[in-house]
Amino acid sequence: MHDLSAMAVFAAIAEAGSLTLAAERLSLSKSAVSKQLSRLEERLGARLVNRNTRQISLTEVGTVYFEFCARILEEAEAAEAAVANLQGAPRGRLRVNAPMSFGTMHLAEALTGFAKAYPEIVVDMELTDSFVDLVDSGFDVAVRISAMQDSTLIARQLAPARRLMVASPDYLARHGVPQHPRDLSDHNCLIYTLSPNPGTWMFRTADGPMPIQVSGTVRSNNGEVLREAAIAGIGLLVDPTFITYRAIRDGRLVPVLTDFDMGRSGIYAVYPNRRHLSPKVRAFIDFLGNHFGDPPYWDRHI
Repeated sequence: MHDLSAMAVFAAIAEAGSLTLAAERLSLSKSAVSKQLSRLEERLGARLVNRNTRQISLTEVGTVYFEFCARILEEAEAAEAAVANLQGAPRGRLRVNAPMSFGTMHLAEALTGFAKAYPEIVVDMELTDSFVDLVDSGFDVAVRISAMQDSTLIARQLAPARRLMVASPDYLARHGVPQHPRDLSDHNCLIYTLSPNPGTWMFRTADGPMPIQVSGTVRSNNGEVLREAAIAGIGLLVDPTFITYRAIRDGRLVPVLTDFDMGRSGIYAVYPNRRHLSPKVRAFIDFLGNHFGDPPYWDRHI
């Protein structure tokens, strides 16, 4: 039996679909990855990939071999994780993916405390509002704000994600306070463009969902930008309370239509489905849950 390094290189190539990307993920040179692949094919006496100038594809033999490699590498990783669990202290590099606003507003402070509590963990955090495939991108854990649907990932809820409609006292004084969602047609509504249906605000009623079409003069893919526009009196806004809670607490924003439920999602820690959760990931998830609290600190004064 040969060591697992060649299998790991081949698996990275198969997952990335590119020698260059595989080399980047493995922190190797492209030439080193190419040599490993050539030696593996020579040893097996079979071509595993079809090469061209832009990308590679697996041969029939390569597809079968990759399935075995993936299982073997997963077992090897599980074995190492089991040993690490027995060894105790969380350590190593932790790659974290998180959304931009929640990351800057809440994870930045949490990360400081986590780094002090676990000095042997090197945290590599990437903030983006774009969807990222954890496995393909090599992340250990991600923080996501949604109703979880991906069955290939394990999800643990860290906190609820409550949404409220808010406006500044000045805006409400000038334009009036809406009494029913149907009144929104007479108001300037600030639109979050990354929502599934940006021009529709959904309310839950006893008779079922009530979609309301809205429009306004400010649109953005960032909730903090929209919060500032709302504070300035530009219009009505539906935003998570983890973004607006300070402005609500200070009276700069006022909740409206609070008798109408706009639904909730959750703030989740998600990670790939593996048999053994590594100590570093477990430590990070537990720390965040304790840091946010129950209820989370941003909802305690609303």
